[in-house]
Amino acid sequence: MTEIKGVDPAVPPSGNGCVECDAAGSWWLHLRRCGQHATKHFRETGHPVIRSFEPGEDWFWSYPEEDFYETGPVLAAPLHHPKDQPTPGPSGRVPHDWRSRLNP
Repeated sequence: MTEIKGVDPAVPPSGNGCVECDAAGSWWLHLRRCGQHATKHFRETGHPVIRSFEPGEDWFWSYPEEDFYETGPVLAAPLHHPKDQPTPGPSGRVPHDWRSRLNP
């Protein structure tokens, strides 16, 4: 897959983390390009695809096709959050009981 309808590969990520979580002072587990809120974003906008934003991962997920892709279009940098940012992150905002707070 080299092209995905509705995805402009020239658009860079909105930051080094989840914009919604940053605004709320919250934390995240694994970042996706479109964030943890990607399913909601897809339902509201029809934006069809997420991509991992973790170092060493380059997979895509297509909501309309309900399918996983190991490759996709080459996206604008950066392709992952800073390597010194922990997962979960960001540093200093992850609660000690984060495992019990994950979505079931």
